[in-house]
Amino acid sequence: MESAGSYDYIIIGAGSAGCVLANRLSADPNLEILLIEAGGRDDYVWIHIPVGYLHCIDNPRTDWKFRTEADPGLGGRSLLYPRGKVLGGSSSINGMIYMRGQAGDYDRWAELTGDASWRWESVLPLFKKSEDYYGGPSEFHGAGGLWRVEKQRLSWQILDAFRDAAEQVGIRKTDDFNRGDNAGCGYFDVNQKRGIRWNTAKAFLRPASKRPNLTIMTGCHVERLQIGAGENGPACSGVIFTGGGTQYSASASKETLVAAGAIGTPQILQCSGIGPAERLHQLGIRPLVDLPGVGENLQDHLQLRMVYKLGKNARTLNTMAASWFGKMRIGLEYAMFQSGPMSMAPSQLGAFAKSNGAERTPNLQYHVQPLSLEKFGDPLHTFPAFTASVCNLRPTSRGHVRIASADPYAPPKIAPMYLSTAQDRKTAAEALQLTRRIVAAPAMQAFAPEEFKPGSQYRSDEELAAAAGAIGTTIFHPVGTCRMGRADDPGAVVDGQLRVKGVAGLRVVDASVMPFITSGNTNSPTIMIAEKAAQLIRAV
Repeated sequence: MESAGSYDYIIIGAGSAGCVLANRLSADPNLEILLIEAGGRDDYVWIHIPVGYLHCIDNPRTDWKFRTEADPGLGGRSLLYPRGKVLGGSSSINGMIYMRGQAGDYDRWAELTGDASWRWESVLPLFKKSEDYYGGPSEFHGAGGLWRVEKQRLSWQILDAFRDAAEQVGIRKTDDFNRGDNAGCGYFDVNQKRGIRWNTAKAFLRPASKRPNLTIMTGCHVERLQIGAGENGPACSGVIFTGGGTQYSASASKETLVAAGAIGTPQILQCSGIGPAERLHQLGIRPLVDLPGVGENLQDHLQLRMVYKLGKNARTLNTMAASWFGKMRIGLEYAMFQSGPMSMAPSQLGAFAKSNGAERTPNLQYHVQPLSLEKFGDPLHTFPAFTASVCNLRPTSRGHVRIASADPYAPPKIAPMYLSTAQDRKTAAEALQLTRRIVAAPAMQAFAPEEFKPGSQYRSDEELAAAAGAIGTTIFHPVGTCRMGRADDPGAVVDGQLRVKGVAGLRVVDASVMPFITSGNTNSPTIMIAEKAAQLIRAV
């Protein structure tokens, strides 16, 4: 085993959180920082062209290529479960949607942890610190930060009609989802710069990469943390990892920061002997710290993809991309202006609504697209159509991420357990019913929409819940597998300052610490978590 050196801080994972941490911590020239990433450089051209996510997901160059266990709630289906394996992590392959969630999400975190610094009014300045908002600074937005937020460079008649229809059924129009109350319907803001993806590697890591006190090692797989005896119990002193066929050790004099994401972080902890003691013992791993919550509490947004054929007046991507001439025109528009379909985020129009009158704030999110296909990776349908995906923002179902063996290279078992509660099945049925009401509104009738998926034969709540299981798929928002909590909370893995319970010198800084999933896309909340962690660390 070779030594990779000694540092003040070691950061595991150069994804959304890791890139932020590397930037903020290396700003102090007195600190030595090591950033370890399992993937490679973000020099693959399809990372940067927005529509290129189609080529990045399920591609070993950029994706861990995880799959879920067969899920009973989805009729026994196993799903592709993309996670970025490249500098920038999932921000290099995601939908680029800039979304913070709702104020109540963070107030709920503060209540569970007993730490008021997680409240909305406390985290809003962190969002603003990162942000470079196209509209300039305001009460709710920041300008001049590293995380660029822009308007999309496109519009579609069918999406405008859906927005009008949503208004006709009581979902107001909005031009900003990020003021703490995201109710309404409008086009998403995106993390792009002039029609090109703006990932966290460009935003945060590139400016820091020339600093002499930041060492970046790519293509390096962390096998385990080094846990030994500290003054008051177990302490983390560094990591063991392999790169280029060589095994390395690196030591951290201050802290090791695990930022490997909601799948990778619990895997690393469990392989290091931190997790449910009995399960680790059964796998031949010596339990060092018994933390039953490691890998539990997995939450994700299940999107229900409703597809509608259009009988007339239809201009959709299905028809535009159906010929070589259409494809050439799309490519030329992007080459000349960085606009048009190739600049599209995977979802362009959004809406936040309540599934029923008892909800205090929106509990549904729509991602509406001027295209349709059977499943991700399949070709577009040959007929004109659009897709209205709707997800339950606050699912009550809980899954888990558990290592299958002591081998740190073996993929973990991912079991989201979608639709495993009666509440989630009820909300799914209500979501499908609301979509039908929107599409039946007058504004949509010029297009003669006809439900293709799941099909109008599903009518009762029971039938609709079953249909949800047939068409549901992940929208790639796993969180919660190393959640925050109070000191006396047996399911908590970290405290409100993100320190791992019972282990000195170790923090978790990524989406896995969320005790409850945010009411929207999860990438920018993860960046906020890293901003907060950097402040906590620098204050020590």
